[in-house]
Amino acid sequence: MVPGFAYDVTAPGVAEFEAAFPYEETDDQAHAIQDVKNDMAQSKPMDRLVCGDAGYGKTEVAMRAAFIAAMNGRQTALLAPTTVLAEQHYETFLARFADTPVRIETMSRFQSAEEKKGTRARLLSGATDIVIGTHAILSAKVQFHDLGLIVIDEEQRFGVRHKEHLKRLRATADVLTMSATPIPRTLYLSMTGTRDLSLLRTPPRERVAVETKIVRDSDETVRAAITRELARGGQVYYLYNRVLTIEKAAARLRALVPDARIEVAHGQMPSATLSAKMQAFAKGRSDVLLCTTIVESGLDIPRANTILVDRADRFGLAELYQLRGRVGRSARQGYAFFLLPAEGLVDAEARERLDALKRHAGLGAGFGIAMRDLEIRGAGNLLGREQSGHIAAVGFQLYCQLLQRTVARLKGEHVPDVVDVTLNFDFLDFSPGSDDADASGACLPYDYVEDEGQRMEFHRRLAETSTLKDVTRLKGELADRFGKLPKAAMRLVKLAELRVLCAQAGIRRIDVRKGRAVFYRVGKAGPAFAEQLSAPSPEKRIAALAKRILQLEDRDMVTL
Repeated sequence: MVPGFAYDVTAPGVAEFEAAFPYEETDDQAHAIQDVKNDMAQSKPMDRLVCGDAGYGKTEVAMRAAFIAAMNGRQTALLAPTTVLAEQHYETFLARFADTPVRIETMSRFQSAEEKKGTRARLLSGATDIVIGTHAILSAKVQFHDLGLIVIDEEQRFGVRHKEHLKRLRATADVLTMSATPIPRTLYLSMTGTRDLSLLRTPPRERVAVETKIVRDSDETVRAAITRELARGGQVYYLYNRVLTIEKAAARLRALVPDARIEVAHGQMPSATLSAKMQAFAKGRSDVLLCTTIVESGLDIPRANTILVDRADRFGLAELYQLRGRVGRSARQGYAFFLLPAEGLVDAEARERLDALKRHAGLGAGFGIAMRDLEIRGAGNLLGREQSGHIAAVGFQLYCQLLQRTVARLKGEHVPDVVDVTLNFDFLDFSPGSDDADASGACLPYDYVEDEGQRMEFHRRLAETSTLKDVTRLKGELADRFGKLPKAAMRLVKLAELRVLCAQAGIRRIDVRKGRAVFYRVGKAGPAFAEQLSAPSPEKRIAALAKRILQLEDRDMVTL
């Protein structure tokens, strides 16, 4: 709602800069660039998420936006999560902007204190147009002459506090967020219309999907994986995320593959040492890089096409996906080995994450991974600092409706009614991935609506319904697009109808435990009445509850 700066997206030099792009834009990339230009041309500040896998062209979208900002006399700050990625972006920007008058600088721990001081002075005076860096940009010492655009790369690696700090630097600055796997909170903001979304789904030519293997850790598996990659002239990442014992892991690898040249790299090393080791690996002077998650973002080494991840059950879904994206970045087949403990159980949520990785093994799977992450972890608190977690206190249905109403009101659209009804039924399973969905599920099963985005969208729209007409229309749309509704989907629709009926009859909550249904009235603290449910199947139980609600009259509501 806050007025921002309307850029002239046809400023002198913009057309020439676009024409200098050495590759042909994909359709998705062209659409995303046009979306960003349309946003920047408006007086409303841009808040757009560009979602696409590594190598799909997100950086070019950001460079076009930064050039437009520079041609309009405003500065750009690009925030990257790691020093390695910041340096890579710096080199890319320098090459792309070589024939332009735009001045680009970097801020990271690879710079000396004197160099940082000079960069800060030029930012304050306006001599520098674009600054690329890590958290160093967020320092209180860094002040801008006229910050117009904030680009956040791999935003899932930053906390809300960091991103909000950047926004406060200039309340009217445009924000462009780039990610292959956005955090649940960011993705949900985009899905509800609070933040704009552009998807890059077209893979680079000759890109081959990485083969994913989830296996128990053993000497034979590790030796075979490394030996096979080295035999075809490639390089290997071995990810071990505990600095304290990383030398033990190095000793193990040296014993398993004595002929391999092994380098150890982690974030606690001195900057010069870390940079030298990374450069040695990038130039092929070592065969195996034993490292922590410092390589998770940005490292682009086409010869490295096998990665082994120790204790993969301890990583988040987006992290695992990013790590898998370090390999297979050329036309050669890539392999990702996610190693589980040799013995013992893996917890249920870790199994869900690993199953999602196997399910989404194709090219451009980042958006699907992010959607599954949203389902597993929840959308978090859109106004607070929690970036994941389910809204237990308010309830998903009410949360969706309140958000929909607020967004509609701010946009000047029709504000729908609120249906605040809680249904707690012990005879239903609300998990979309449940194996016995037909037996007791109330969801849209995976084999009915396979696409995560569409499934989440329909769950949200059903949660937002406030009239029986809305429910009937959604039911018809589901049948039209995906065929006859299975039992689990039909139950979900019937529950939406039951919620609307309850709201119309003044019932705010129904609890069903062991066949006993307890009804609660609006405006009354305790139970209004309770009844036994004799119907055997979940469908008939829901129907019996709906029938009882329809039988209620005003006098019942007063006397019961």
